[in-house]
Amino acid sequence: MADHNDDRGLLNGSPIPLYVQVADIIRYRIGRGVWAEGSLLPPIEVLMKEFSVSRVTVRQALQLLARSGLIQVQRGVGTLVLKGGAGEHPVKVETTLQALVEAYRGDTPVVTNISDSSTPPRLTDADGTPAAHYHHLRRVHARQGVKYCVISIYLEKTVFEKAEQRFRDEIILPVLMSLDLTVAQAKQSITIAKADLEVARLLDMPLGDPIANVRRVLVDADNTIIYVAEATYRGDYIHLEMDLKA
Repeated sequence: MADHNDDRGLLNGSPIPLYVQVADIIRYRIGRGVWAEGSLLPPIEVLMKEFSVSRVTVRQALQLLARSGLIQVQRGVGTLVLKGGAGEHPVKVETTLQALVEAYRGDTPVVTNISDSSTPPRLTDADGTPAAHYHHLRRVHARQGVKYCVISIYLEKTVFEKAEQRFRDEIILPVLMSLDLTVAQAKQSITIAKADLEVARLLDMPLGDPIANVRRVLVDADNTIIYVAEATYRGDYIHLEMDLKA
């Protein structure tokens, strides 16, 4: 029977399950506006032929997307796109410290603290000189009922003590930059990955959905690391835009 045939085609070269790969492609196309909000996806038979996969694989992919709220499978009607590409990226990853601070200054997400400890950050020699002690805050950010980011922030202890309550209650970077501090260097890296079990649980998203891991490091004039942020964003809630130098 067709449902039990081996899935053959261009998707076979990856260890990632085929249904996850198909779901990623469909998600990408919806995000790019190929299938607009309110429209129907092609029939299962068409998707089977395009991706050279079985009916079971396509159904699993659609179920994964339905659980994330992107589509709705309606019996006798088809698969309806619930969320289109436009307006699905409320979090812009800025590429300068000043722009990042300004973007966060007016941001008021719902913040849920899930850890408050003295755990030190994981550092490399390239990051700078470690401080003696750090304070660690781990929290989840949500907007309009959607959890879009889980972030661990490590502040040099004396810096944290300058505004403990504000750091606990507010977006941390604008608070940090409002203090009498000198930031000599700021670095940011972004890595694209897939949600593991912990991230999927914290952000209420399907296991294996795309995420962006963002790491930021700030050092003072003595090259001492005063701030480390390790943030994980839902892939559908992040937008990166950079000016290219001529």
